[in-house]
Amino acid sequence: MSKQKAPVTPAVRQLRQTQVGFTDHVYCYEEKGGTARSARELGVAEHSVIKTLIMENDHNNPLVVLMHGDLQVSTKELARLTGARSIVPCTAETAQKLTGYLVGGTSPFGMRRTMPVYLEETILALPKIYLNGGKRGYLVGLTPQELVRVLRPILVKVGI
Repeated sequence: MSKQKAPVTPAVRQLRQTQVGFTDHVYCYEEKGGTARSARELGVAEHSVIKTLIMENDHNNPLVVLMHGDLQVSTKELARLTGARSIVPCTAETAQKLTGYLVGGTSPFGMRRTMPVYLEETILALPKIYLNGGKRGYLVGLTPQELVRVLRPILVKVGI
């Protein structure tokens, strides 16, 4: 793990403002390395590294999905649960415009725009999770209960 100083991002500001206890984890970012790379760098299971995915439904309404790093989202099931015809990932440009973060550095905290957040319910069974802290190469560690307290996500079972 890198000895670099942890950045102060909008995500970190929101975590501090809401008094969330979290740990900083700076690592060497690798383009297209994904959660496998960050899990390896941190020495944790990829299942406990949570992806922040920005998607949109067939009416172009954006939403956030938080999913285990080693699973994919069943967009068909998510669409069914949300009453949409379809759900697709946003383009990188749209995601950056909505969140204020670069793809690969998207945090569910401190986003530019408020969007509904959907959380894979099995994440709640983990003792500690690692999410992007708002910058490529930077994760924050916290309990799933703190994430729920701050973000108030809608629980879903859409992991495949």
